[in-house]
Amino acid sequence: MPHLHIKKFKEIPPCECDEDLSFGFVANNIDSRGEKLIATLCGRESFFLLLKEQGGKSLLKVDKTTRPPATHTLQKALLGYAKEADLEVLSSNVVEKMRSLHLKNLSYLKDIEFFANQYEPKSEIWVEIGFGSGRHLLHQAKANPHITFIALEIHKPSIEQVLKQINIQNIENIYLLDYDARLFLELLESNVVGRIFVHFPVPWDKKPHRRVISKAFVQEAKRVLKVGGTLELRTDSDLYYEYSYETMLFLARVDLSISKNRDIAVSSKYEDRWKRMHKNIYDLTLINDEHSPLRDDLGELAKLEVLLSRDDLLLLHKKRFIFEGGFLNFERLYELDGGLLFRLSLGDFARAQNLYLLVKDAKASYFAGTLLKTRAAVMAHNKLKELLHG
Repeated sequence: MPHLHIKKFKEIPPCECDEDLSFGFVANNIDSRGEKLIATLCGRESFFLLLKEQGGKSLLKVDKTTRPPATHTLQKALLGYAKEADLEVLSSNVVEKMRSLHLKNLSYLKDIEFFANQYEPKSEIWVEIGFGSGRHLLHQAKANPHITFIALEIHKPSIEQVLKQINIQNIENIYLLDYDARLFLELLESNVVGRIFVHFPVPWDKKPHRRVISKAFVQEAKRVLKVGGTLELRTDSDLYYEYSYETMLFLARVDLSISKNRDIAVSSKYEDRWKRMHKNIYDLTLINDEHSPLRDDLGELAKLEVLLSRDDLLLLHKKRFIFEGGFLNFERLYELDGGLLFRLSLGDFARAQNLYLLVKDAKASYFAGTLLKTRAAVMAHNKLKELLHG
């Protein structure tokens, strides 16, 4: 993650540095005065810079909850603030250099709002989750130019490496997305996906709730798959294979295919490593054999009206509300000139969303992020509306 170690932080008033970069309000964490959020707009991306002051040291970086997908955007914002505030930088991992020619075209790198509000598939979709170095993804995309690939990854260097190859090789049928795959499938219409690849996911043996494969994920995968479509897990982990097998068997109706140490057309660098170590490679494939009903229309989100007093709003801090099917948690609270900013987690326990709620002038809105309209998230939003109304 790009960051700057600075001698002393200086707060600046809202300003426009150039046509692509501007800074807005500063919000202070009420529990830790050494933590601040700086509202930032770089290009079309809204996000927060995060200041952490501790033990006489100051660290300026990008807030993880709102970070945009392109590293160049993060670097420009950090260097822009340091220059505008005349900060003395003690050390940095931000390299001030020209962006790679092959990273200037970001049209294939999308944010979640694109899929939530704009995307209309014009061909069959294949989804790859955790594409890593991109060997398998690029091979499949070139071999199947009539298919649209949506590839999800949270590792920034991997995203940039694959984006470079997309531009170098002029591959036009891939969209890249930095987002939680456990939530993404709920945005897709039913019966539109031909194949879902989950190759060598992190096993998360000590934190199984973080695994991609879960009962909810398998249900959503089956819904979005066409008849004959497949969910394909490939793993070197005995435990993950056994867990996934048991998870898929919970379905009332399921067609599974199992193989061991099968060769495929292209192997990832991880697979090459496991083979050199003589580890077993398992393939577990779920084959969808039924047509699913259309996705539920969850309607428009209700507007958030704030009737609570400031004192009553402050009482929501660190409160957690649990309801059937989900939860709403007011994790952190920040103060800003004339308003408050809550960091929320909400939705399904296994697939929570994290975002900020800005409360100002008797109005509330999600800031620097979009609430994805999953069933649990809509219920949490309606609970939030009820709480703010008093």
